[in-house]
Amino acid sequence: MPISSDRSSPRRAKADRSFSGRVKADRVSSRRAEALGMLAGVALDAVLADPQRGHPVALFGRAAAALEKRVYGDARPNGVLYVGLCVAPAALLGFVTTRVGNPVMRGALSAVATWSVLGGTTLGREGVAMAELLEAGDLASARARLSHLCGRDPSLLEEPELARATVESIAENTSDAVVAPLFWGAVAGVPGLLAYRAINTLDAMVGHRNARYERFGWAAARLDDVANFVPARITGLLTALNAPVVGGSVRRSAAMLGRDGHRHPSPNAGRCEAAFAGALDVTLGGANVYGDRVEHRPEMGDGPKPSVKDIRRSVRLARAVGLTAAGLAVLAAFRGSRR
Repeated sequence: MPISSDRSSPRRAKADRSFSGRVKADRVSSRRAEALGMLAGVALDAVLADPQRGHPVALFGRAAAALEKRVYGDARPNGVLYVGLCVAPAALLGFVTTRVGNPVMRGALSAVATWSVLGGTTLGREGVAMAELLEAGDLASARARLSHLCGRDPSLLEEPELARATVESIAENTSDAVVAPLFWGAVAGVPGLLAYRAINTLDAMVGHRNARYERFGWAAARLDDVANFVPARITGLLTALNAPVVGGSVRRSAAMLGRDGHRHPSPNAGRCEAAFAGALDVTLGGANVYGDRVEHRPEMGDGPKPSVKDIRRSVRLARAVGLTAAGLAVLAAFRGSRR
């Protein structure tokens, strides 16, 4: 009489469950290692900041600039192709790291990726450098240094406008360089980190409203708007919560965020700047000169225009927001690994 295969099915089912359990445990272990890697990457950024040579983002930028020469055309389809050819490899590289099964290696890759996409420490150092130059009355050096923070024409800017430009750049870049990459790292791991930084870098390179990039840079600018939509609003909320760090009011910062955040021509930058204006109790906005183009931004906040002392306050506020965002991102990544 033939032996029924059903007799071995309980044993096989038990083995299948055991194997499935080991695979699931390994996956959870790797995700937790990735979360710890994000935390280590934040620490690396605090210690090392951005090296002057050989930074991964700079290398990406050079490769993107070389590709632009090949695919440039004064049309949106060319810009769409360009963005796809730049962002897809970055996301694919991040995806490859998720196939690494060794938790230690995966955590190390996550740490390196997080460090490479964060810019909070460098942002703070640039803000302090601007404050020191203006405190010393060295307007010429401060004007030359402003290009490290934004693309405005500094040649005719005096101390008050240099202070305003610095505070506004710190506010906006707290989202772009800190909160947004951490958000996408928590949501999508290393692929999210690398894809976001590629998108944001392309926006900085070609997402300009000028004769060359009005159409070619459209895709990069719009994709950056989408990628920063949620992080910018998180930045605004975290700024309000951290307002007491600089002697500000949570209520006032939240009120300015709600009242003025939508008035900025950018769908995202205004949320950050309005919250900073309320937290610092200053008024941001006004005329910005970009080469031969002048843009008039609506005023945000009810206080006086920023002074030099407000630059250091904005740096302290940005650091507090960055630390809070880092804690929340790592916590979210850990919770995601448990699920």
